[in-house]
Amino acid sequence: MTVRGACGAALVAAAAVLAGCAAERPKPTPLETYAPKTSARLVWSQRLGKLDFPLVPAARDGQVVVADSGGTLIAFVAETGAELWRASAGGALAAGVGSDGRYSSVVTRRNEVVTFDGAREIWRRRVPSSVVTPPFVAGERVFVLGVDRAVHAFDAQDGRRLWTLQRPGDALTLELPGVLGAYRNTLLVGNGARLLGVDPLRGSVLWDAAMASPRGTNEVERLADLVGPPVRQGPRVCARAFQSAVACADAERGATLWTRNTGGIQPLGGDAERVFGADAVDRISAWRADNGDVVWTSERLLNRGLSGALAMGPFVVFGDFEGYLHFLDAASGEPQLRLATDGSQVVGVPLLAGSTLLVVTRDGGLFAFRQN
Repeated sequence: MTVRGACGAALVAAAAVLAGCAAERPKPTPLETYAPKTSARLVWSQRLGKLDFPLVPAARDGQVVVADSGGTLIAFVAETGAELWRASAGGALAAGVGSDGRYSSVVTRRNEVVTFDGAREIWRRRVPSSVVTPPFVAGERVFVLGVDRAVHAFDAQDGRRLWTLQRPGDALTLELPGVLGAYRNTLLVGNGARLLGVDPLRGSVLWDAAMASPRGTNEVERLADLVGPPVRQGPRVCARAFQSAVACADAERGATLWTRNTGGIQPLGGDAERVFGADAVDRISAWRADNGDVVWTSERLLNRGLSGALAMGPFVVFGDFEGYLHFLDAASGEPQLRLATDGSQVVGVPLLAGSTLLVVTRDGGLFAFRQN
């Protein structure tokens, strides 16, 4: 059994699964007027198709690759917005795109992993369960995380299946993008409320760190899958456990560093000093990255449908349901700047590609900003 999406954000497979999702959301906090403390400008924008999943663009070596729900992939120059190539997966997509700069992979709603070399499709392979996490492409391999928590590894060049990792787990799983990434030569995988270090060559588990301790009398209350993308600074990897906790682990030692009980469904952001995130009512918190102590909290943007967080120099950036980008002072949480996009919800997590801030909206707008 799976739960698709989250309260106010996507479809729910069973009406009784997440209590309160159907309730009327509180009114969003009105935006306050303040004098901007910094400035930025729109440097380019592009129009994609509609988005039914929380797309995070894949950026590498000055190139950004995006994909819309209809199955179109487009690569742009991050600096200028010039189109490099476009391709089609031949069907609607269930998850965003993963890319290493050469190979790009997506997953269709028919559970097909489709991989491209530039604009040329080179292979497609079916996996047994649906996928909502963007594939992770690295080391000439394509890694795919299913909603059943199985991990599949394919050869990026020819699609040959290399291994599959499936561990026993709860019957109920979450259909939100999970944790799939890397630290050096270790594949990082979210498996329920646990972060796994996996050998990318063999698919064997190297270490296993608990990021949350779900409590409850039934499977719904214990649902605490890690939500991606994770945030990584050196060996420190931090992620949110769905409606349960925020936590950081040391990927070098394979050990949990700290965990703090807090609600929320959106991915975290972070820098060398702090970890940032918004809870279920969009109360924003900053935690010390080394020990999890709360640095500050802000209620200025309550109930505004905030996106995942991006740490960007002295700022932390959130998008909201009206397409605004909010720049807050990373040290204090004070508002610094507000930018508008197209009026539709910011989806996924804002992304920094070099000096260019990229944000995608529900209506398919791709906007690139740069500080003055």
